Amino acid sequence: MSRLAVFAYGSLVSPASAAQTLARPVRRAIPARLEGWRRGWTQGRDNARAEKGFARASDGSALSWCLGLDLRPETAAPAPNGALIELDEAELERLALREIRYDPVEVTDAVSPTFEGRVIAFSAKPQHHHPRAPAGAVIIAAYLRAVETAFAELEPGGLDEFRQTTGRPPVEVVEAVLVRDEIPPGNPREW
Repeated sequence: MSRLAVFAYGSLVSPASAAQTLARPVRRAIPARLEGWRRGWTQGRDNARAEKGFARASDGSALSWCLGLDLRPETAAPAPNGALIELDEAELERLALREIRYDPVEVTDAVSPTFEGRVIAFSAKPQHHHPRAPAGAVIIAAYLRAVETAFAELEPGGLDEFRQTTGRPPVEVVEAVLVRDEIPPGNPREW
């Protein structure tokens, strides 16, 4: 049986977040880079139609769009940092339920260091990829905190590298509360 890993580049870098989806402790994530890809705040979730809905914590007003991280091929881009998490096919299926706005893409040849097996990353489906943020889009503060904490703990300099290879959030970052929950098991409810 061939080895399998996912290249995590956002909230999945957090061992606690990954464990929530994989239903097991994640103790050994391998710091890695993905050559020929760009990470950005270009995945959009329509808050009115998604499996989870959020409102501003400050006044209860509904959010229109929530942005998340995405990967896109771009040869000249600085290689985003992330983590390799080894998993099996059943865990990959659970991960696909979490990443419902993303398609799995094989990136084995782009990963550094080399992984002896197959490496998958998740890239936003075309209808969820937004090179320009939709009007009213925000980033949920809990998501940004989870991502930044994960990179700070991944390796020395990990958070600085994340920021350098991702750029600043292009929209307002807001505290939010969950107001509608049709979330599949293993999918974070905080963002």
